Amino acid sequence: MAKVRLEISKGDEIRFLSHLDYARTIERAVRRSKLPVAYSEGFNPHMKVAYASALSVGVASRIEYMDMDLSEPLEPAVIKERLEAQFPEGIVLRRLKYVADRTPALMAVVNLSVYCLTVPVIQGADEARLKASVDAFNKAESVIYVRESPKGRREIDIKQFMDCEVTAVLKESAIELGVCIRMTPTGSVKPSEVLAALVDMYGLSVKKESAFIDRLDLFITDGERRITPMEVV
Repeated sequence: MAKVRLEISKGDEIRFLSHLDYARTIERAVRRSKLPVAYSEGFNPHMKVAYASALSVGVASRIEYMDMDLSEPLEPAVIKERLEAQFPEGIVLRRLKYVADRTPALMAVVNLSVYCLTVPVIQGADEARLKASVDAFNKAESVIYVRESPKGRREIDIKQFMDCEVTAVLKESAIELGVCIRMTPTGSVKPSEVLAALVDMYGLSVKKESAFIDRLDLFITDGERRITPMEVV
C-alpha cells in the first residue's frame, strides 16, 4: 500500500460544481486512468481517497489537497501523466508526492484557509468609508453572526475563527478582501458569512451577492508557524 498526496486546483470553469459532484468527477478520472487505486473492504467498497476541506458551491480554489491510496506504488511522473489525461477542464494537477502510510488524515490536520474575495463596490461608494468599515470589523473583539439553516438559527462569533485581520485593496470598481479562517473542532465560518457581517453589520458598500470567492491556500498551523500539507514529511 502506498499513499500519494496531490496538490490540485478547482478553476472558475467548475466553481459552481458541488463538492460531492467535484469528488465524483475526480474519482471518475482516477478510475479511467487505470491507476491501481485501493478500495475499502466490505459490502460497499469505496475508493480510498480523502480531501482536506470541502468548498462551498460558487467558490474556486487555486490549491486543494487530496490523498489517494494505491495498492502498489508507481513512479510519480506516471501517476501525473495518467491523471492529467483524464481530468476535465477546470481541474489541474499541480504536483504530487508520496507520504507515509500513517500520515494523519488531511481533514484532521489542515486547520487554516486563506481566501480572496473580489466584490463589486456600489456606485458612488466612498473609498474612505469602505476602509473604515473594514477597520471597524478588524477592531471589534467579537462579531456575532446569526447563521440560519434547516436546523434553525444559531449565533456564532466570527472573530473566534479569524486567524488575522481582513485586508482590503480597492481596484477600480471592486474591492479585494483577504480573509484567513481557522477550522476548529468546534466548527468554522464561511468567507461568505464574513462578507455578510461586513455588509450588514459594518456597512461595507459592496454588492455581496456578486462576490467572487477564491481559496488561495490551505495550511497546517500551530498559531506560530504555517506549513502546507505538501511539506509534511
